[in-house]
Amino acid sequence: MEKVSMKVEKLPYEIEEQINTFRTNLQFSGVDKRVILITSCMGSEGKSTTTYRLACSMAEMGKKVLLIDADMRKSVLVKQIKNGSAEWGLSHFLSGQCNLIDAVYQTNLPSLHIVFAGPVPPNPTELLESNIFSKTIDSCREIYDYILIDSAPLGMVIDAAIVAKSCDGAVMLMESGTIKYKIAQDVKMKIEHAGCPVLGVVLNKIDISSKNGYYKQYYKKYENYGSGKRGNKKK
Repeated sequence: MEKVSMKVEKLPYEIEEQINTFRTNLQFSGVDKRVILITSCMGSEGKSTTTYRLACSMAEMGKKVLLIDADMRKSVLVKQIKNGSAEWGLSHFLSGQCNLIDAVYQTNLPSLHIVFAGPVPPNPTELLESNIFSKTIDSCREIYDYILIDSAPLGMVIDAAIVAKSCDGAVMLMESGTIKYKIAQDVKMKIEHAGCPVLGVVLNKIDISSKNGYYKQYYKKYENYGSGKRGNKKK
């Protein structure tokens, strides 16, 4: 198993708190919810970045995590590698060009392994429909505490509904104020039709600079919580 060095940036307090909340909510979804699909309605909603940050958060608390980039049409996860690229990916493995051990990469987070998407294949839907994909997920269940699968936006292509058949639950990520109700309902229905329960929705790219500044004041109040810092009271 080859090793890659991934970018693990320090997040702003408010984003880190939301990722921690996301992680905690997944853990409380039940012990049988270990293979999680994360999809969106449309592109550029922040799905892949959020999934990667969630995987890092889980790994940092000691969980054995496998992150699979199943968005073989427009992958961005490979950009998180420091100074390099991955030789093998999911498209290589599913098309028989490499073994699974070649496609799984160890990272600089000891508990996090990643399968990158690989080059864009001419038939991503057919590759995901293969028995190889579903059997691989079943095999990986014996090794990892959580398997997070980042899939293509279900409002654009059907890939995520195919992946959902192998998952215990799904999370829909939506950009605030951009997705129409009918599109969101259609995506939810497709996931459930595949026999996969929707565990919840992550609302992304929320504008916290509201007029009353509520969210800014809230996070400012708690940004030093647990750090041992104390403000000096004016007498």
